[in-house]
Amino acid sequence: MNNLTKLFTYLSIATIALLAVSCLNNKATDSSETQSTGRPTSFASDDEFLDFIQKTHINYMWEGAEKTSGLAPERIHMDSVYPENDADVITTGGSGFGIAGLIVGIEREFIPRAEGVIRLHKIADYLAKADRFHGVWSHWIYGPTGKAKPFSKKDNGGDLVESAFLIQGLLIAREYFKNGNETEKELAAKIDKLWREMDWTWYLNNKNVLYWHWSPEYEWEMNFPLEGYNECLITYILAASSPTHTIPASAYHQGWARGGAIKSDKTAYNFPLVVKHNGAEEYGGPLFWAHYSYIGLSPKGLKDQYADYWEVNKNQALINYNYCKQNPKGFKGYSEDCWGLTASYTVDGYTAHTPMKNDKGVITPTAALSSFPYTPEQSMRALKYFYNEMGEKLWGKYGFYDAFSIQDNWYPIRYLAIDQLTIAPMIENYRTGLLWNLFMGAPEIQEGLKKLGFTYQPQ
Repeated sequence: MNNLTKLFTYLSIATIALLAVSCLNNKATDSSETQSTGRPTSFASDDEFLDFIQKTHINYMWEGAEKTSGLAPERIHMDSVYPENDADVITTGGSGFGIAGLIVGIEREFIPRAEGVIRLHKIADYLAKADRFHGVWSHWIYGPTGKAKPFSKKDNGGDLVESAFLIQGLLIAREYFKNGNETEKELAAKIDKLWREMDWTWYLNNKNVLYWHWSPEYEWEMNFPLEGYNECLITYILAASSPTHTIPASAYHQGWARGGAIKSDKTAYNFPLVVKHNGAEEYGGPLFWAHYSYIGLSPKGLKDQYADYWEVNKNQALINYNYCKQNPKGFKGYSEDCWGLTASYTVDGYTAHTPMKNDKGVITPTAALSSFPYTPEQSMRALKYFYNEMGEKLWGKYGFYDAFSIQDNWYPIRYLAIDQLTIAPMIENYRTGLLWNLFMGAPEIQEGLKKLGFTYQPQ
């Protein structure tokens, strides 16, 4: 099975795992929750508007956190319908994005600093006791117990990619607090210990490529090598940067970059794709590929022998925007103001929406909003459309609901952490570069990038 087939096999597994929890109440839904949000109808400036958007979405990780762990629930359904009884299941990757959001909240004084530190201590202590597999957490964790919840039958152990997203957020927090008061320094030390305990070399499986999964019961049977290009670049950056279990540079070049085969000569709407998007070579993959690895990893000024990563991400976002603007499949609602295709709930379950190949007429707000660094004008237009034109149909306690379809009159009042929690961090990277500066300032990251042959010129 080649890598592209494996990618869509894994997406199919994810779809099956999430289908049952998303297929109910798919028609337009009114609820008292949507009628009582008390959201402002106007703002004095775009900056004030962005403050409000960030604060509201961070609240998913603050007020909406799972109580025992302080981490992000995989999903929050405002209709209280959880077909798999998983309201207290937490997501490791989404929590990494949420932790980055907490730092934004603290910096912008949405969250009192001392209270934020207490929450982060709680998170670090919980993660130290939760199930780990050679230092790596599972994709999902039962919040009250810390035990791994299988994502699929054989995916019941360590998930290297989701854990990479988690430790990315934690390292941002470490850098933010490492020179603070005694309690903050203690927090930084706890995070550092978790980081040092992650055995990246184990996940090489004695080969020259990283593997996504390992299970104590099924070992390597998931058999998913991490080959680019998709959302997983940060995994190699972190693995090469590890102070205790580093991987050789050859794993990046032969595994991730496939001996140079990662390069692409494809263009769409006159924008070069630069790299070969796995399974979506013509128009690019779902837009989360431009978000998840780049919560902390700055693509601005980041280059290696394969790509300029600012060009990669900016062009992917512009292709996605222009595709929705052109709307070749004629879906109702698509426009230059209403755009954005990525992985999310959809009218018949869950899928990774992409231009042309997997376009179901579903717009996911995080796609445009988390692309603010790359497409600020287009993203701001989308933000104003979602907020002003869609109104209460799309807005609730934790901000914009996960996805919608004007075509199918489909407006579920449900949230997914992996979509909700990238919005505030990526808007912050657009506004100030805070998270990029923190993560890229970590000494290990600087060494890891050099090891892999990257150059980085902060901009």
